[in-house]
Amino acid sequence: MQVFNVQGMTCGHCVKAVTRAVQAQDEEAVVEVDLAQKQVKVQSSLQAPQILQLIREEGYQAEAL
Repeated sequence: MQVFNVQGMTCGHCVKAVTRAVQAQDEEAVVEVDLAQKQVKVQSSLQAPQILQLIREEGYQAEAL
């Protein structure tokens, strides 16, 4: 499970946007978003740099933890 700190997520739409972005590249990915902690946990075959890029393309600031 990879963990990312993601700034700018505030609502369910944000959760869906990040989840869809990752799952568009890996349909089997498991994405868990914790808005309160500003964390996204991803179980995926994608590498961390790829996931970070996908999240950033949705307009959020992200970094690996």
